[in-house]
Amino acid sequence: MNLSKADVLHVARLSALALTEAEADRMTGEISAILNYVEGLSVVDISEPGQDGAALSPTLLATDTPAPSLSTEVALAGAPDHSGSFFRVPRILEEGR
Repeated sequence: MNLSKADVLHVARLSALALTEAEADRMTGEISAILNYVEGLSVVDISEPGQDGAALSPTLLATDTPAPSLSTEVALAGAPDHSGSFFRVPRILEEGR
């Protein structure tokens, strides 16, 4: 599916995005490529898991190895403000809400 530049500009306008001509040209190609890829996925047979599904096996994932966590001092070292062992952040909500 190839989008036109007018399609991209229409969606940008609906999204309140201001695109330059160069950005609109680039987005037209990039979004068309994404839509073509997704369209190509529609022909993949997923009715039965087979060898293609083996690539998704959890054994191929990285192992979850426990590691020591940061000490409180190290974690708070770069904080602009802290109180004891807690980060301090500006209040954004009123009390009781």
